[in-house]
Amino acid sequence: MTGITGSTALWYASRATGVVTLLLLTAVVVLGILVNRQGRLPGLPGFAVTGLHRNVSLLAVAFLAIHVVTAIADPYVTIGIAATVLPFASPYKPLWLGLGAISLDLVAALILTSLARGRMSRRAWRAIHWLGYAAWPLAVVHSIGSSADARNGLVLGVLVGCVLATAAALAWRLSHAAREVPRAGRAAAALSRMSARKAGL
Repeated sequence: MTGITGSTALWYASRATGVVTLLLLTAVVVLGILVNRQGRLPGLPGFAVTGLHRNVSLLAVAFLAIHVVTAIADPYVTIGIAATVLPFASPYKPLWLGLGAISLDLVAALILTSLARGRMSRRAWRAIHWLGYAAWPLAVVHSIGSSADARNGLVLGVLVGCVLATAAALAWRLSHAAREVPRAGRAAAALSRMSARKAGL
């Protein structure tokens, strides 16, 4: 084992920031799945959930930017700036890097629409925000296909953990959604409780 040298530092930086980015994106997706209609998580007030989601998202974007920059600067392969945003334009592993480019484009769309949220309709913003969930599976597949490290050892364990965490969050949300009373039903239930209280007086 020769350790990290000047010629391999960018390679290690690109791989490491890619793993951290995937972990942070998974946290963002899991938070998005678990948050209920009122923007809350069990045991946490709404403002705390909003702040946590925003801060983890910003941290994920920062690591994603470093991942992209170090991948472009790495002399081991030639990727090019255009290939980071134009899907399948890279001469090196075009399919896998193309999926990564699509994921990056979706994250960029989320950032831009979040900055312009006050000027957009809520419906349009939500539609783009939901589309952003596709960035996560694309990032997972990109990781597996573009790096041999992701197919064994610790990095594979991280990938499996991310997938299991997201699947568990989705299963929890779906089970709770099945038991949730629809909005019209909630109103009827509230009126029924009020009527029962009045009748008891």
